[in-house]
Amino acid sequence: MASKPPSGDPVQDAPQVAAPRHSAAGLPAVAHSLRVAQQQMGVTRAARTLLKVNQKDGFDCPGCAWPEGDHRHTAEFCENGAKAVAEEATLRRVTPDFFAAHPVADLATRSGYWLGQQGRITRPMLLERGAGGSDGGDRYEPVSWERAFAIIAEELRALDSPDEALFYTSGRTSNEAAFLLQLFAREFGTNNLPDCSNMCHESSGSALAETLGVGKGSVSLEDLHRADLIIVAGQNPGTNHPRMLSALEKAKSAGAKIISVNPLPEAGLERFKNPQTPQGMVKGAALADLFLQIRIGGDQALFRLLNKLILDAAKADPAVVDEAFVAEHTHGFEEFAAAARAADWDETLTATGLDRDDIERALAMVLASKRTIVCWAMGLTQHKHSVATIREVVNFLLLRGNIGRPGAGVCPVRGHSNVQGDRTMGIFERPAPAFLDALDREFGITSPRHHGYDVVRAIRALRDGDAKVFFAMGGNFVSASPDTEVTEAAMRTARLTVHVSTKLNRSHAVTGARALILPTLGRTDKDVQAGGRQIVTVEDSMGMVHASRGNLAPASPHLLSEPAIVARLARAVLGPESPTPWEEFEKDYASIRDRISRVVPGFEDFNARVAEPGGFRLPHAPRDERRFPTATGKANFTAAPVEYPELPAGRLLLQTLRSHDQYNTTIYGLDDRYRGIKGGRRVVLVNADDARELGLADGSYTDLVSEWRDGVERRARGFRVVHYPTARGCAAAYYPETNVLVPLDSTADTSNTPASKSVVVRFEQR
Repeated sequence: MASKPPSGDPVQDAPQVAAPRHSAAGLPAVAHSLRVAQQQMGVTRAARTLLKVNQKDGFDCPGCAWPEGDHRHTAEFCENGAKAVAEEATLRRVTPDFFAAHPVADLATRSGYWLGQQGRITRPMLLERGAGGSDGGDRYEPVSWERAFAIIAEELRALDSPDEALFYTSGRTSNEAAFLLQLFAREFGTNNLPDCSNMCHESSGSALAETLGVGKGSVSLEDLHRADLIIVAGQNPGTNHPRMLSALEKAKSAGAKIISVNPLPEAGLERFKNPQTPQGMVKGAALADLFLQIRIGGDQALFRLLNKLILDAAKADPAVVDEAFVAEHTHGFEEFAAAARAADWDETLTATGLDRDDIERALAMVLASKRTIVCWAMGLTQHKHSVATIREVVNFLLLRGNIGRPGAGVCPVRGHSNVQGDRTMGIFERPAPAFLDALDREFGITSPRHHGYDVVRAIRALRDGDAKVFFAMGGNFVSASPDTEVTEAAMRTARLTVHVSTKLNRSHAVTGARALILPTLGRTDKDVQAGGRQIVTVEDSMGMVHASRGNLAPASPHLLSEPAIVARLARAVLGPESPTPWEEFEKDYASIRDRISRVVPGFEDFNARVAEPGGFRLPHAPRDERRFPTATGKANFTAAPVEYPELPAGRLLLQTLRSHDQYNTTIYGLDDRYRGIKGGRRVVLVNADDARELGLADGSYTDLVSEWRDGVERRARGFRVVHYPTARGCAAAYYPETNVLVPLDSTADTSNTPASKSVVVRFEQR
């Protein structure tokens, strides 16, 4: 029997703190997965649902985008995947009676944890508040789908320009829904398609597109298993991508070496207790051969020095550098080499906080490897110099020919399921002209060619009155975005905010003059349309496209699928004059895939190929052919100046991160088991030596105040200080609670990604 949702928010005033753990998964992960599943779904429903997760005839986990191999375990999910599935397949329901009992002002006082625990939304809901949200209704009320679409159409048609509308997409959106949404937006007349990639891996796409010609990773799961050396930089697989640990374990058993580069020790990279095997459950496997506890933001300096040392080693042994590959396939080597040779040991040690011996140990492992992979996540992508850092990673791999070689390559590890697929489907504010040309030919429309707004620019547009309607396909935009107070104030200026959602979150309580919540089917739900039972498709972090089929009865008869919502909205807005067969698309998603196959390269014969168990792999020219579709026609070495954050005296560099009991902004619980935190989220992890110098006693409480060049005070109040073995000069705290500290205009060069991993903070004790 499933349990009831909490009636009140749990008190988080005094979190308990114990020593951090040195292993991940094992029996505690199994026990916690089963407990959460039982609480949300009950025993029978939990078994029926979890056994379909990530199976070839089942549904794709709504959590991370880690790929599955051809052979699947019976339980092909991790602890956090089980939590994600349980929260979507929950038996808890949010009905109109709930909204009648909870005014928006009350919802705004609730934690994200409490909101998410209430369950699935069952009816479309409308809030009418008047201009500025200052008058009118104070509660959401049920509304018909027809009325909801009419309201959106009314507001969109009243805009002075299509560019006053914003269409945001989260990573959980299927390929089919994403393709329809971008098609609708462009037929409406705008490229304002901000998405969650703008806040996470945009830096990766920017750097890889420039240097390799394809803004995606180049490795497959099989490549990881064949690698000699895997460098995991700025990433915590144990919490954020737990199934990656199985791949690392397999690589390790085949002889691979693993280097972890991170300001924080991460339990999963220390030891992985694989719950799929008896030996793994009990003993586990040590994964990282070397832990480089780098100072936040020092990664570019580290890879630049490694490149210098590789070039130095080539003087004695020319085979150290793959000269044939460099000569045939790359451009810009001489300029890069000059910059690399100028790298300075002392500057690097300052930037990284590392010991010389550790860097030399890493170099020895690099030189001994014939097949090297570098994996990374937000620890590399959310700094001012993130794009330059990832370019330096590419330099590092190009130098020894580790692109287009089995067992080698670039591996940006995407967070949210199908965030990569959404971009492939055209969810991008700066689309390629060739994509728009193909779209226009297929549908007989004229897409706008000017660039739209990304996330940061969308918030500015709302703030400045240049955008008036905000439509979100999933996600929790308010909590996920930087500069929380600015973002919330900007959202409240909108004439209409619309959220296509399965569950409640903070964004539903921060609204425009009018607000709609449109409840949708989840990955676990059966999707039956007029054309019969439907499948949707997703693309994983390594470019595999496969089908997803829900197996549960929908949470309410009043839900619509995401493709149906977009199709009906498009017809309501564009009217009968639209040449696009929206009704056909809603009836049968195979018709959407037919159109995708004629617009998006790599999806030819889409329906037949996705019918194959396990799906199909998208082409990747650098990996498959050592062909680089860049401006030069070759892989580009680069030579950006080395950057790293510099700290004023008495300040620390803060990175925002997840606890183990959350996925993105979805909070599953109030514990961080691997870091020893229980019963609260407002904690700040500080190196004990730094804490003593700053007078921060373990267990004391402090406000965090960020400092940036605009002089604006941004404050996060009441954080418990935890002495923790993080790198010197560094601190860490959970988002979204600390997103208030991230200035809207503090972003990565080129990609415009919020610099959430390098926030200069001071401490004001309470």
